Amino acid sequence: MTEADILKALSNVQEPDLGKDLVTLNMIKNIAIDGNNVSFTIVLTTPACPMKDMMSNASTNAIKLLVNKDAVVKVNFTSNTTSNRKDNAVLPNVKNIIAVISGKGGVGKSTVAANLALALANGGAKVGLMDADIYGPSVPIMFGVRGQRPMMKDVDGKGMIMPLEQHGIKLMSIGLLVDEKNAVVWRGPMASSAIKQFITEVDWGELDYLVIDMPPGTGDIHLTIMQTVPVTGVVIVTTPQPVALADAKKGIAMFAQAQINVPIIGLVENMAYFTPAELPENKYYIFGKEGGKNLAEEYDLNFLGQIPLIQSIREAGDEGKPAMINNDALAKQPFIDFASNAVRHIAIRNANLPKTNIVEIVA
Repeated sequence: MTEADILKALSNVQEPDLGKDLVTLNMIKNIAIDGNNVSFTIVLTTPACPMKDMMSNASTNAIKLLVNKDAVVKVNFTSNTTSNRKDNAVLPNVKNIIAVISGKGGVGKSTVAANLALALANGGAKVGLMDADIYGPSVPIMFGVRGQRPMMKDVDGKGMIMPLEQHGIKLMSIGLLVDEKNAVVWRGPMASSAIKQFITEVDWGELDYLVIDMPPGTGDIHLTIMQTVPVTGVVIVTTPQPVALADAKKGIAMFAQAQINVPIIGLVENMAYFTPAELPENKYYIFGKEGGKNLAEEYDLNFLGQIPLIQSIREAGDEGKPAMINNDALAKQPFIDFASNAVRHIAIRNANLPKTNIVEIVA
């Protein structure tokens, strides 16, 4: 066996999402051959890649079939999270910025954002979660950090806020800076100014993904973020209920506008059905059936999955231990599946769509 033989065989193995072979994509590194033993490393587009077992099996089969049926193949993995940023002036060490939005409140957007961030981190990615919901911050409660305050640090002569770290991810929220008993009564410009501080005066460090939990609706804060950082794409959260779907359409329309034109990674349907703990096989469609899935099909969006309405998901968030860090498989698995779909479509977006830039002009 030679290195050329191995590369020729692996040129028949496709990266499932990007539609090209591993050799063309320059994903094969460190080939080592010793008799019948061969090892190499596949460089994934994200640590949280859900397709690595498929690629490992396909690579092993290709070498046995095309090179040496007696080969003992060892496939290693490393990752280099893809990014498609054009502007690196703001948050230069953050590879992907993902905004989680909803057309209206009460659809579980913060729950989805929190568990998306945790699922990405569980896959080995470096992740931050920014709570941009100035008027209704949820992160301090959901991560069990109520009452804690971030520290300041001098970075190159400038005072920077150090995000809190909890459950393996970095956190920042207005709820960490003001007393939770006090309402944040700010006009739009003040809220927008606070959000800019979260971006420019917080030391986020190196991140594969910064997940931003956006406020509901389509307003000042959304425009501020789009004009301040190059957003990789947005994830839209809705419930199957017609009133939620009507507002989700407004969110879709906002990001599709020519002057904004931020890619939509996909849509996730929260509270898709109710499953009681004692009857885990049963599904009760309290808010309607597959409204989010149908909306995704109507607008030709990626459908990222369904999150059931389960009591333990609500309890986990209220107790400061989101579903993704618990052992309840019924509550945890839907978020794992959703995050896997999201990370795949982020990689596809980075490979196939124009570079991300800040929104220059909004009429």
